[in-house]
Amino acid sequence: MDYPALERAARRHAAAELIRHAVSELDRIVSGRRALHAVRHPLGFVCLPVLRDGDDGVCVHVFGIPEAEPDGSVPQVHCHSWDLTSTVLYGRLDNRRMDVDDDTGEPTHRVFEVLSDPSGVDELRPTERLVRLRPGVEQASARGQSYTLPAGEFHTSVVPDDRPTATLVLGRTLPGRMDLSLGPPSAPGHRMVRRTCDATQTARIARAALRRIHEPEP
Repeated sequence: MDYPALERAARRHAAAELIRHAVSELDRIVSGRRALHAVRHPLGFVCLPVLRDGDDGVCVHVFGIPEAEPDGSVPQVHCHSWDLTSTVLYGRLDNRRMDVDDDTGEPTHRVFEVLSDPSGVDELRPTERLVRLRPGVEQASARGQSYTLPAGEFHTSVVPDDRPTATLVLGRTLPGRMDLSLGPPSAPGHRMVRRTCDATQTARIARAALRRIHEPEP
């Protein structure tokens, strides 16, 4: 997979080209030509990591399946250390940006650092930073539509009615940035584990995603 080519396609809003790339990678997983394991993300989706190349990464995120059950203890509002471009392969995703103001008088949330270990353990460490959170602009994206999110911008993503949805996500990590999340001001730090699917489960998830990509939207 060629990250610069995908990035150029995303800039041109060439959804058909991006979807073809996703289909090609999913085909390789289903056929056994590509060995990888899907990861159950605590935020409520399954991640198929189809490319990891230095600071660049490409994933297929699948929502609305049994393996994608969210962890209710995980804060939903977060920001990434990487610039994100997400294209909807099928279904619909609502992305809401959040306005975060530093406020030590009447804060609504505390900022947590998210430290990810290659073993799949994420540690959420509380910082001294207290903020006030206000909902910002919401953007709804359907099949073939994309949205971008710069590193450091807080947001939350919602799949309406838990309908089956998948996205192709491009990410480029920026130096000096850190993954962050928001939690209650008095919440302690804690750990969460990203569970890995086996080869059979991964192939089943990829096969179901392929089928839905080829189906017409209801």
